[in-house]
This record gives sequence, structure tokens and C-alpha cells, in this order.
Amino acid sequence: MEEKNLIEVENLTKDYGHGRGIFDVSFKIKKGEVFGFLGPNGAGKSTTIRHIMGFSKPQYGQTRILGYESFQNYYRFLGDVGYLPGEIALPEGLTGWEFLKMMGDLRNLQNKERMQMLLEKFQLNPKGETKRMSLGDKRKLAIVAAFMNDPKVLILDEPTSGLDPVMQQVFIDYIKEEKKRGKTILLSSHMFNEVEATCDRIAIIKDGRIVSMFETNNIKHNENKSFQLQFNSKKDFDVFLKILPINKRKKLRADKPCITKFDEEKLTIEVFSNDKYVNELISTIKNFDLTSFIEHKLTLQDYFMQFYREDKKFGGVF
Repeated sequence: MEEKNLIEVENLTKDYGHGRGIFDVSFKIKKGEVFGFLGPNGAGKSTTIRHIMGFSKPQYGQTRILGYESFQNYYRFLGDVGYLPGEIALPEGLTGWEFLKMMGDLRNLQNKERMQMLLEKFQLNPKGETKRMSLGDKRKLAIVAAFMNDPKVLILDEPTSGLDPVMQQVFIDYIKEEKKRGKTILLSSHMFNEVEATCDRIAIIKDGRIVSMFETNNIKHNENKSFQLQFNSKKDFDVFLKILPINKRKKLRADKPCITKFDEEKLTIEVFSNDKYVNELISTIKNFDLTSFIEHKLTLQDYFMQFYREDKKFGGVF
């Protein structure tokens, strides 16, 4: 393993049958990098993370943290890893304070000053019993437990689930602070804003397979644009449809202008183009009578949805 890669996943596979599981998942996370793992619930994010943490044994492939194979050596890196599970299941019969002490003892570390800072930042009073806490307070308690011993590596599964919008922003800002301090972070989420705001690279997972991996700046500074054209007449609409090729699979790097979507009833056509071809596109458009011409900058959500647009089962999730 190269020393700079603190998390490694190589050809990880766990097949539960009937198309469920994760299949040939591979990625590496460098020291000081924030890596986004983006996908809806059920895509395979949590399964991958459980294997990385050493909770499950791979069927094929392997995972490593800090150079240690995860399943056999989880006890070796436990003190250096902060883990925030997607589903919070706190032990009953404990107060929040007792839970935090227990988690500190498990790692053989106690950093009371840092813990107090986190409690204040996330506005949490942990004196009550865990079973009586709201979902939001349980999530805050788990966040404090994951961060309180200042671990080298953070593995965060749907970290802002259950938090209100104010606390979501507090969390995003805190991740940015940890990033500046050189922490290595795996952030699994289906929230576009937190992934785009914090991550250096992003992997999109669908049906247990990684379908795209890219640097976040390729989205933020993307030279590709989307234009929506609305025509005054069906005749112009039909003619324009024949001029440009139709391509429903948008990519980060576009070739010449192409049509990605159209609506015959509304007489609208969506055109995808790289900046260097925009003048060519404008020259073509000026020969048509348009009702409107609107430019849309492509977002992470736009790019993500190309992989899920055909899946009706996810239509209401995003």
C-alpha cells in the first residue's frame, strides 16, 4: 500500500442474491482527502462501509484502513477511526454522558476539552437517557462520539440524517474545518449540497456498483452547459430535432452540441454543449423563431440523475 492511501477498497464484492449486494467496488482515499460516496438508500453505501470498518467479511476483494486489512485487524485501527453509522442504535439504560464515556473507554482515549467543544458546537446537552432522546439529539450524540477523540480517519454514513437545516450547515462547516486540519474523511450521503460543499472526489454508486468517479472541481468548474429552447412553432421544433444528434447520456466532457431531452407538447428542447461550441450553437439557433432561450449551469444533481433518471423507484427520493 502507498503510505498516502489511508483507506483502500479493492474489488470488494458481497452478493446477497437477486441483484442485492455490492459488486467489484474499488476506490482509494488519500491522506487529507474528503471522498464522497453518493447514492440513494439501498445502493450499497452502508454495506461497503460495514466492510471497510471490518464488521463484515468480504466474499471477494479486500478493504484496508491505515494499512491494515479491516476484517482481521479492526482492533488495530479502532482508536484512530471515528465512525458514524447511518442508523443510530444507542444502548438503553445509559445517559448521553455515560455513552460518551463508554465510547472514549473503548478507544482508550478521553479528550474532555474537545468533547465539550463539540457539545457546544452542536448544541447538545447529553444528560438525559439515550432512549428518550429525539432523533436529532441521537444523531448529535453519535457525531460527538465519532469526533471527540480527534481521530485521523473519519467514516461518516449519512451523517446529517435527522438534523434540522441549521445543524446540517453547522456539520458541513465543521467538516470543512476538519478538512483544513488534514483529516481523511469518507462521507457517504444522498445529500448533494453536503457532498459538493465538502468533498474533493466523488463516487456515484448504483445497484451495488460504482458507475462514475470524478473530482468535484470537474462539476464546480464544468465548462459544459445546458440550454432550454422553446419554439414558437411545431415546424421549427421538428426541423431543429433533425439538426442535432440526440444523446440522453450527458457526460462531464461533451462533444459537439447534442439534444438531451425534448417535449413535443411544450415545444421545448434541451441542448447540451461545451463552452467552446456555444458560438456554433448560437449561429444555428438564430435561424429559428424562439419563445425563450434559457441557460442552465450543470450541477452535481444534474450529473447524478443521468444514472437514475430511468429508475422510477427513485423518482421521489431526490
